Amino acid sequence: MKKNLEKVAKEDGRYSPQAVKFVYEGLGYAAQKMVAEPEHVSGKVLCKGLQKLAIEKWGRLAMLVLNNWNIRSTSDFGQIVYLMIKNKWMSAQPTDSIEDFTGVYDFKTVFKDEFAF
Repeated sequence: MKKNLEKVAKEDGRYSPQAVKFVYEGLGYAAQKMVAEPEHVSGKVLCKGLQKLAIEKWGRLAMLVLNNWNIRSTSDFGQIVYLMIKNKWMSAQPTDSIEDFTGVYDFKTVFKDEFAF
């Protein structure tokens, strides 16, 4: 039996359970709204989906919420994804890499500077 996401987050200790649940929710969001074939969502597409979902949920407070959960860059999204892969909540293709999440966008740029009401 696999561990629930809250237990996965607490055992790892780097990110809050809410952060892990948000990334998991973002996978479903990206699969539904951003890709033609929802069987696979790339790291870059997942990051873009998480950006859109965060703005939909929290608007101008998105960066504050994510930072509060210790998510400060798209690399943190990758760390959470690979934590979930390790715990069998997600799967990866052989061509996937944690580096796919590095530098996809800058949080200050997308959540503050480019934010549009």
